[in-house]
Amino acid sequence: MRNDDPISADDPISDFARRGVDVGGVEKTVHVAGTGPAVVVLPEMPGISPDVLRLARWVRDAGFTVHVPSLFGTDGLFPTAEGGREVVRRACVSAEFRAFAGGGTSPVTVWLRGLARQAHAACGGPGVGVIGLCFTGNFALTMALEPAVIAPVVNHPSLPLDDPGGLELDPADARAVRDRLDRDGLTVLAYRFEGDRWCTGQRFAAYRALLGDAFDGRVLPDSAANAAPPPFFADVVGTPHSVVTAHFVDEAGHPTVRARDEILAFLTDRLQPHRNRPATRTCAESTDGPGGVMPRSGPSALR
Repeated sequence: MRNDDPISADDPISDFARRGVDVGGVEKTVHVAGTGPAVVVLPEMPGISPDVLRLARWVRDAGFTVHVPSLFGTDGLFPTAEGGREVVRRACVSAEFRAFAGGGTSPVTVWLRGLARQAHAACGGPGVGVIGLCFTGNFALTMALEPAVIAPVVNHPSLPLDDPGGLELDPADARAVRDRLDRDGLTVLAYRFEGDRWCTGQRFAAYRALLGDAFDGRVLPDSAANAAPPPFFADVVGTPHSVVTAHFVDEAGHPTVRARDEILAFLTDRLQPHRNRPATRTCAESTDGPGGVMPRSGPSALR
C-alpha cells in the first residue's frame, strides 16, 4: 500500500541545536544535529518545512552532522499555499537570490560556501556534502567552488524561474565549477520528475552540456510522485517536483525511496570512505556549550 499521507503539522525542530553562524559579518540561523562529517541540507520553497527536516533527519541518522541553514520562510512551518506564495514573492526580489534569467549566481551562495568551510573545520572528515532542493537546488553545485565541498546533490533545481533551459550561474562561475569538478574528479548527483515544469529536461541537458560525465542526472516517472503533497505543492507548484521531500512516498522499494537511499549512499561513499574506522574528530567533540551540536537521537534505521 502506498503511503501518500503528507506531513500535516508544524515541526518544532526540538532535536536540533539552533546556532547563529557568522560568515563575513553576516549571521544566519543554522539548525544542527548529529555526528560525523558535515552535510548541508538546504531548504526548498517555502522554507525549512517538516518534509525538509525529515530528509535532514535521514541524513543525520546515516552518520552525518547535518546543517540546515534558514534562508527564507518560517522554520518548521507546514507549507500552506497562501503563506508559500508570499515567501516566493519576497525571495524573488531579495538581493540574496537571482530568481530570473540573466541574474547570474545568487549572492547567498558566498555565505553558504563559508558555512561549508566552517562546518568542515569543525567536523573533520574528507569534506562536506551539500543537498540542494528546488529554489536552492543549483546552490549545491555553486558551493563546489569551496574546496571543502566534495559531494554535491542537486535536486529539482528551479532557477531561473523564467528560463526552462537556463542555469543559475554567471559564465565565470560556470567555468570555475566545471574546472573544479574536472580537476578533482567530482560527480554531481541530480534528480527530477519527468514532467516537472519547474525543472525540465532542458535544464538537465544544460547541466550535461556544461559538466559532461560529471553530471549524473536521474529522472523519475511522474507516476512515482506523492499524489497528496502539502497545499503549497498541490496548489502553487502544481506538478511532480520534490523527489525526496514533498512528493516522497514512504513505501519499501518505491522509486522515491530508492532515490533517497542513493543520495545517502553517494554521501557515505564520498564522506565516509573508511566507515568502519574510528572517527578522529566529531563536531560534538569540537563544539560545546549552548550552541554546540546535539547528539544524534531517534532510531538509527532509515525509514
